[in-house]
Amino acid sequence: MGKSFLALDVGSGSIKAIIAEESKDGRVLIRAGLEKPSKGLRRGVVVDMESASAQIISMLRSVKDISKDAHKNIFLGVGGVDVKSRISEGSTAVSRANSEIHKDDIARAVQASLAVSLPSNRMILHTLKQEFIVDGIGDIQDPLGMVGTKLEVVSYIIDAFGPAVKNLQKCVELAGGSISAMIFNPLASAFAVLTQNQKELGVVLADIGHSTTGIAVYEEGKLLHTVMLPIGAGHVTNDLAIALKIPVESAEKIKLRYGDAIAKLTPARENIDLKEINPKLEGTISRRFVAEVIESRLSELCELINEELKKIGKTARLPGGVVLVGGGAKHPGMLELFRAELKLTSQIGFPSPSLFEAESGAMGEYLESQEFACALGLSLWERDITPKPATNSYKEKIVKLFRNFMP
Repeated sequence: MGKSFLALDVGSGSIKAIIAEESKDGRVLIRAGLEKPSKGLRRGVVVDMESASAQIISMLRSVKDISKDAHKNIFLGVGGVDVKSRISEGSTAVSRANSEIHKDDIARAVQASLAVSLPSNRMILHTLKQEFIVDGIGDIQDPLGMVGTKLEVVSYIIDAFGPAVKNLQKCVELAGGSISAMIFNPLASAFAVLTQNQKELGVVLADIGHSTTGIAVYEEGKLLHTVMLPIGAGHVTNDLAIALKIPVESAEKIKLRYGDAIAKLTPARENIDLKEINPKLEGTISRRFVAEVIESRLSELCELINEELKKIGKTARLPGGVVLVGGGAKHPGMLELFRAELKLTSQIGFPSPSLFEAESGAMGEYLESQEFACALGLSLWERDITPKPATNSYKEKIVKLFRNFMP
């Protein structure tokens, strides 16, 4: 058995954990999945250190009952609406007389792209190489071994508010965990769910959490845009509690049991007996009214997504459509609503079975759960499944290719 590791998705509504290890065939072996209520976070940011730490301590205790060392190798998801992204470019002169590009040339170009001016309280989470440009010829994914005099790189940089990230990191460390990497949540979800074909065509992933929704937009295999929006499934519940004048807990039950995303598809005369939800409540409410409240908030979320797509000129222009994941993507009518509002094909996203292996039949349920998409994506960071630059030079590749055709 390989070394165990832990994918930890600390959200505002719940904490999800995946205990995994690399399997013999290179996939990620899912040994266990856990979920516990979350406390002390709001919109993905720690607002009560003591409460947040206590819940993470409880989670890690459960983890240790299953694996003795997984908590020593944690891949931690980072959310929060204060995460920002930007394009940065860097360039360097190719150093060798024969103009062949080597690893050190690539490293210098990438390092130059990191020279961005950030406030002292912000930190870089990810630097993703979008394309290389060799002597003005762009859209190059790997320039190693090519010939040119000038190498440029276009990088996509994701940065976060440092204190917020460090507070979450401190909560995990106070609970006895050791963090190996921190990953922006929408990227993790996209990593687990989106296919390469979808990323090539152009697609937007929307991960609807408790108090935020993370989106990631891809086209031609590149990340074009990512952001956290300040609306989640918890806002729908709060709207119902206010509109129906009932406790939040009862509103959540109504949402999950009777909620629809499109009001006109809900029978107008169908009522809900509140006593079936909570014996202390009296009266009935219209199921269509419940749907109207839900549809109103989800339509607002779609408007925010459309605004982000408009910023990058991709409104209704992504052939791969919108892929929905997260606990907030469960309502009947969700796909129809998003299809109408975003003018894109829509589907529920599920983790790719080609990337994972379940240790037992019970673990298979996590591979069929859009709620665990982020946690499963975090577990993929333990594996290096991104293409590595070839070690052979371009000339060596050509020689090897010709040798394959020689007798």
